[in-house]
Amino acid sequence: MSTEGAATPAVAAVSANTFGRYLLVRALLIVPTVLILVTLVFFLLRLTGDPVTAALGGRLTPTQLAERIHEAGYDRPVWQQYLEYLRQVATFDFGTTLTDNQPVTEVLLTYGGATLELVLYASAVALVLGIPLGMLAAAMRDRWPDALLRVSAILLYATPVFFAGLVGKLVFSVWLGWLPVSGRAGVRTELALTRDGGTGIYLIDAIASGNPAYVQDVLAHAVLPALTLGLLTAGIFLRLVRTNVIGTYTMPYVDAARSRGVNEFRLVRTHAFRPALIPIITVMGMQIALMLGGAVLTETTFEWKGLGFQLAAYLSARDFVAVQGIVALIAVIVAVTNFFVDIVAAFIDPRVRY
Repeated sequence: MSTEGAATPAVAAVSANTFGRYLLVRALLIVPTVLILVTLVFFLLRLTGDPVTAALGGRLTPTQLAERIHEAGYDRPVWQQYLEYLRQVATFDFGTTLTDNQPVTEVLLTYGGATLELVLYASAVALVLGIPLGMLAAAMRDRWPDALLRVSAILLYATPVFFAGLVGKLVFSVWLGWLPVSGRAGVRTELALTRDGGTGIYLIDAIASGNPAYVQDVLAHAVLPALTLGLLTAGIFLRLVRTNVIGTYTMPYVDAARSRGVNEFRLVRTHAFRPALIPIITVMGMQIALMLGGAVLTETTFEWKGLGFQLAAYLSARDFVAVQGIVALIAVIVAVTNFFVDIVAAFIDPRVRY
């Protein structure tokens, strides 16, 4: 008895040390991940020349252009520019946009809330639809509901975001007149919510204002963008949940529960779903982070003025300084999201730590 009692704290200490090392390694991996992504963006954008010429080449005289290039340091060797850019990124200084002369950090703070809000809406749609329907498909596998759901998932995933957005606008805004065509809120609502600054997340600001009309207006504008971006990811979640739940559905403990008279839906929900969570959570976490890429097309389609909308505008204007800053932020978000996904996976299944 005494030996067992002494072994328990020792096992706990080993487990804690292992988890601590696991977290440290995962946290340290954030740095090279961001470094690789930022480096790729920097050199790929330099393939077209210096950013000043790309953005302002047709609007300045050769003398003015040469002065601007020299002031920005783009006449130095590329490796020096790269090292200087890494120094700036390390201090969260992403430079100044060339087209509208704004600090890139200010652009990120101004428009980041809108993109975060859209991703949260779309994530809610994807999770609420994808997980239950995936479990239903697993429970009804190889029957007509399963076939219908699988085909629907493929269609959702294969449909381009901009096309789904345009069809949604045509049907629900133009033909039926149920929902607004574009924007994050009506003009009056937007002016009221931005008058005193606010958080940049309109739903929070609308709730804080205490005006139900503002909340209704904000939610009405969010429906189509959230569905457009969320349904695509819901298709991925549906197939992912179905595949992994079916993979655990034939395990001996599930057969034992079935022999005790547990009904099929409870088997899926309780006995098959939980053991399948590790791959599900890992992929879901990354898909939610990658929604930032889909947000570019969604925001452009619905004139949702977030980072995706601004990124498209800066790309059109060839303002590569702004593009570098926005992409660097997205790289950080993806890396940090992956870190938190790894932590959740380690909590659910201790085997992940080893």
